Amino acid sequence: MQNNVNLGNLNSGEKAKISQLDTESLPAKFYELGFVPGALVEIKHKAPFQGPICINIIANNTLIALRKSEALRITAERI
Repeated sequence: MQNNVNLGNLNSGEKAKISQLDTESLPAKFYELGFVPGALVEIKHKAPFQGPICINIIANNTLIALRKSEALRITAERI
């Protein structure tokens, strides 16, 4: 089973630890929202037809909706 995966490729209910962000294409607001290396996240819901993904940042129990294109730029390790 592959451990390193983009957040956009995880299924609902899966948890992961963020390992890297594509800083060239993602704005600094992602760091401010809590998407930092080492943060634990859980995929709560994935909308159909390439819609947004609801992600829970476990440390502060924050729910954030991301575009799939943004979620694909965040690399994480499955837990």
